[in-house]
Amino acid sequence: MVKLMAEDEEIEEKTEAPNDEEAGGEEAAQTAEANDAAEGEAAPKKKKVRKVVRRRKSKKEKEQPIAAAIRLAVESGKVEFGARTGLMAGIMGKAKLFVIASNTPDATRTKITGYAKSSDIPLVDFEGSTMDLGSVCGKPFPVSVLSVFDAGSSPIMELAKKK
Repeated sequence: MVKLMAEDEEIEEKTEAPNDEEAGGEEAAQTAEANDAAEGEAAPKKKKVRKVVRRRKSKKEKEQPIAAAIRLAVESGKVEFGARTGLMAGIMGKAKLFVIASNTPDATRTKITGYAKSSDIPLVDFEGSTMDLGSVCGKPFPVSVLSVFDAGSSPIMELAKKK
């Protein structure tokens, strides 16, 4: 509304100026047009500044430091997903750690735990479901068993020793 009033005043100045002095009125009209053009150019140059909004951690993420360690191991270390690859890694004894979701089928759970005990591989029970473990790993599918071959910069091995 303020802009409308300001534009009305400029229009009145344009109409009054030619009546006072014709030569000066033309110059006033040209400067008024230049001012309008300058205002029009300045408006598109303004950029909107976007603020960075930090996502708050949910209660599960605050309560489970293992979730952050798993995510870091997936990003920086060498891991494999799935029960079959976990079984093969357990048989050969190449894995350093197994992470099993809470709703993994009993047959798979007993096989993985048996191979883990025979190969002295630590085993971590993830409190969430297979979908939760998949989302912590950053995958759009359920993950029942996570085999860690190299932890990278993750503290997951220390967390596994505590349990």
